[in-house]
Amino acid sequence: MKKIYLIIILIIIVVLGIYINRSYAYIYNKTSQDNLLSPDKSQTYIIESMKNDKDLIYVAVGDSLTAGVGVDNYKESYPYLLSEKMSGEGNIILKNRSIPGFTTGNLKNELLSLAILDKPNIVTLLIGVNDIHNQISKKDFEENYDEILKELTTKTTAKIYLINIPYIGSSKLILPPYNLYFDFETKQFNKIIENLAQKYNLTYINLYSASKTEFEKSDSYYAKDLFHPSAKGYAMWANIIFANIYK
Repeated sequence: MKKIYLIIILIIIVVLGIYINRSYAYIYNKTSQDNLLSPDKSQTYIIESMKNDKDLIYVAVGDSLTAGVGVDNYKESYPYLLSEKMSGEGNIILKNRSIPGFTTGNLKNELLSLAILDKPNIVTLLIGVNDIHNQISKKDFEENYDEILKELTTKTTAKIYLINIPYIGSSKLILPPYNLYFDFETKQFNKIIENLAQKYNLTYINLYSASKTEFEKSDSYYAKDLFHPSAKGYAMWANIIFANIYK
């Protein structure tokens, strides 16, 4: 009888292992097949104010979520929508410093110096989802993020807003147990960002909590790859970020 139980347990373990492996492969096969591209074409956009001609340089730093992957026109990305909302303060010169697939390490080494040379008045930083999916250690993530903030706070005079990592990925794409795993990791990484925001006395925008429930309700917030936001999803993010900047 014991032998039968052991065989059953072994079969369950093997089936579970196959399921977990295929579920993980499905996530990356699906996103790779759709191969959504960044809609950004120029990296610099000017949104003119109807109220005054003061120029504000806004630098949006991040990865595919800031590059607007998921929509066909960069004007539907959250940085552009946010710039339109901020244009009441003056003309907004939007500089897009984001590359799809980038981690905190990539950003630190390849984009940070460009963002500093832009001499920004406003910076939003949204980075980390690729650190989670690429299994970058929390220690390395924290060190990279800390170095990014050290450079931005000492080499610019910008108002810096730290946007935490939203939970993204439709339930049709990220199946159990990966939905639980990625959600747990996202919370852990966001705690690091929150602690660093306090260390540098910077505004922490909790995009995760403000958008997670709505994104779980409807796939209309997702692009066709079921991972990156749709125009509707980015519009929600822009509203949340703007409300936190001007609260």
